[in-house]
Amino acid sequence: MLKKNFLFIIALVLFSVQSHALEKKKICIFDLIGANGDFYGIMKDMKPAALDWGVELELVPYTDEKVATEDLKAKQCDGAFITGIRARQFISYTGSTDSIRGIPNYDVLRSVISILASGHEKLEDKMVSGPYQYAGMVPMGSAYLFVKEQITDLDGMAGKSIAVLEYDEAEAYMARKVGMSPMMSDITNFSSRFNNGSVDVCFAPIFGYSALELYKGMAPDGGVMDYILGQLTSQLVIRKDAFPEGFALEARKFLLGQFDRAMRVVDNAANEVDDKWWISMDEESNRNLDQMMRKARIELTEKNVYDKDMMSFLYKVRCRDNPSNPECSAQSE
Repeated sequence: MLKKNFLFIIALVLFSVQSHALEKKKICIFDLIGANGDFYGIMKDMKPAALDWGVELELVPYTDEKVATEDLKAKQCDGAFITGIRARQFISYTGSTDSIRGIPNYDVLRSVISILASGHEKLEDKMVSGPYQYAGMVPMGSAYLFVKEQITDLDGMAGKSIAVLEYDEAEAYMARKVGMSPMMSDITNFSSRFNNGSVDVCFAPIFGYSALELYKGMAPDGGVMDYILGQLTSQLVIRKDAFPEGFALEARKFLLGQFDRAMRVVDNAANEVDDKWWISMDEESNRNLDQMMRKARIELTEKNVYDKDMMSFLYKVRCRDNPSNPECSAQSE
């Protein structure tokens, strides 16, 4: 009997030690669908994996990204899973991946995420800014212009109104570059402004067609301009001191492993767009837009909207992917 009691006490002690070894941390997750959303689901699957990294995650869904961001600042969250555009205010280096045409396709995006998850010593310091640390990202999909009327060249953009996110200086800057009039909006109302006709154009990832019902704003004469403006991502930003050493790298590796899963969500959303909605521009307009995007990206980097080191990094990855691209002989980023 004494022996059994002794073994029971030892078991309780061991359990208690193990429980205390796990740090409980709160992650605030932005997903337009809330706890039923695909991006929340990715983080939900990270929860059991994090136990092996010494952390017990408490996941809290948010449908308002601004609130999730403010709660991270106020230390109501130990980490937040938010869009790269919002994440830029915490870590400029990794937040700048969502730059205008900085990542032109999914192959380049995969390479970027892989390198950032490699644990390369030279990159580690760049992924920490003040109290915050980058802990991984997944694709949200290519960003396009959704329009109420057919636009087939740059001249057609002049004079059009466009809903832009008020916290992303780059969107308004680019809109003015092509002659459009930016209307400051946020993630909760930009789609409704487009759908009810308050603006002529909106900038959104492809999943917005169905999830945000952007087809309502496109009908009957509009569509989606078949030109990728950049890649949007969901990024995990954590308070570095709140997590054990090595957590961020493990999280980056885990989220890299979710790339194909996230791409299935993106591809399914893209497949919902009927071919009739895609609007192609002529080759000259595409070339001119490429040059304009590149110039704007350089100017925004000079204004410190984008991180200079990240722009140089993205330039190298783009040119490795497509060395024949005219920009690869300019060496200006």
